[in-house]
Amino acid sequence: MNTKIAISAGGVVFRKNNDEVQVIAAIRAGGKVWCLPKGIVEQGEGVEEAALREVKEETGLVGKIIDKIDKIEYWFYWKPDDTRYHKFVHFFLMEFVGGDTSRHDSELDEVKWLPIDIAINKLSYKGERHIMEKAKRIIENMGVDG
Repeated sequence: MNTKIAISAGGVVFRKNNDEVQVIAAIRAGGKVWCLPKGIVEQGEGVEEAALREVKEETGLVGKIIDKIDKIEYWFYWKPDDTRYHKFVHFFLMEFVGGDTSRHDSELDEVKWLPIDIAINKLSYKGERHIMEKAKRIIENMGVDG
């Protein structure tokens, strides 16, 4: 069996809507999986550039990077190429600049703005919930109340 490293990048996009901080959550697998937008870093691309591109492609939104949140890592096996992957996903906090969630790509069923605490509870993966909790602390430290 082969072992490879995979590098991805993504983001937590936020906005203030009235007195509430909202973030983007992506829904896939027929509504069974709630996740953050992310994808593979392409050759010659930096993680920040990949995060911005992936967020735009997957959600239809344009964000401005405010800060690096953290990275998560995990292992998975991909049967079609009999390869075990050690995956690293770098996440960035992004302030919403523009775009429209109706322009999300076909990988996702839906993209929704949610209050940040609801998003934390809906995310399917523990690592991504941890990223969203860190994003919340960064936003609070910026003085953006929700």
